[in-house]
Amino acid sequence: MTFKAGHWFAAHTGGFGRAFSNPNYRIYQTGNVFSLIGTWVQRVAVGWLAWELTHSPAWLGAIAAAELAPSLLFGPIGGAVADRVSRQALLRITQSMLCVVAAIMAVCTLTDVITPLLLLGLNALAGVFVSFGQPARLSMVRDLVRPADLSAAVATNSVLFNTARFVGPAIAGFVIAHGGAGWAFALNGISYLAFIIALYRLNLPPRTPRTRAPASLFADMREGIAYAARHPGVGPILLLLIANAVTVRSYVELLPGFADVVFGKGVDGLAALTASIGLGAIAAGVFVGGRNGFRGLTRLAIDGVFLLAAASILFAATENFWIGMAGAALSGAAMVVSGVAMQSLIQGATDPAILSRVLSLYGLSFRAGPAAGALIMGVASEFYGLQAPVIAGALICLVAWFWTRRRMTEIAAALEDGESAKSQT
Repeated sequence: MTFKAGHWFAAHTGGFGRAFSNPNYRIYQTGNVFSLIGTWVQRVAVGWLAWELTHSPAWLGAIAAAELAPSLLFGPIGGAVADRVSRQALLRITQSMLCVVAAIMAVCTLTDVITPLLLLGLNALAGVFVSFGQPARLSMVRDLVRPADLSAAVATNSVLFNTARFVGPAIAGFVIAHGGAGWAFALNGISYLAFIIALYRLNLPPRTPRTRAPASLFADMREGIAYAARHPGVGPILLLLIANAVTVRSYVELLPGFADVVFGKGVDGLAALTASIGLGAIAAGVFVGGRNGFRGLTRLAIDGVFLLAAASILFAATENFWIGMAGAALSGAAMVVSGVAMQSLIQGATDPAILSRVLSLYGLSFRAGPAAGALIMGVASEFYGLQAPVIAGALICLVAWFWTRRRMTEIAAALEDGESAKSQT
């Protein structure tokens, strides 16, 4: 009876139904969605607190970079570890540590001992644990669903992530306005508990042991980098991701400054802009989640970057708040279309034995790229204002898009053919 019910649900709710018809995936997401909402509550609170403490775009970029920059070191190490050990156990540890960091942030803020430097340090510590666990989080999706449901699960992940991006800032705006950033950090700490409980409830088969002699962690990392570099599809897609992460996605980290200085809307404007990105992302996620298979995803991955650059120019070139919200919503949609397509293609085209290491490069690009861009744009904004650096970054991104677009046929052939991963081993 349960199987028939799950089959009916999958048949009538498209890709999302296929993903949630997998029992482990349902358990995982039940806890994960609370954690994601808490994460967005904290991200908005960190940005607003950084702005309140400094009123400096450079400090805003630096504190954002502090969370994202650890991916440069700990992302690849986390990928190598996740290909060796239980991803479930690794996530339990990293999520528990993030819960502790959120609690420390809450206590320091509520007791008025927080400083810009302390906030930067705690945000960096959180970034260490996030980047160390992210490869396991990304690759674990493959352990939770049937192979035929992988693309649907990746898209559903994105919809839930961006639903949290819509809900989290709204909660953050209310909590910050009525209680302060400290209570937002406390709320995030509580949200981790739901995810940790879900991780303990998963019933996953044991990992298949390696058949070759164990290598060092650094040898494993080199192997992952070499695999991605020589893959005719994964390599170019990762390069395009790095380009748009540094030049365009990083404007999101400067939203507190835009909300306050450019649009004059304060913390309510920040919540509205962040929620607009989330709303556009949800709409795009529903579109991508309704697709079947991998055909056509390469075009979405590449042309989504064009839409992201164009939407960023629309956002940064105006001082009209409503036009800015429209640009933010379009950029949110473009981030999801390109991001889900890229991750789905990499998941499908990569040998499972090396998946966490390759996805660690995806995670590194996705996290460290905006960190570098936010720092560069933050410093540039001290001299040229907030708008000009974002527009300049979008124009550079369009150059990278044009270079990749010219090679789209060969990239699609390498990524959309299910046998491509086998040819790379």
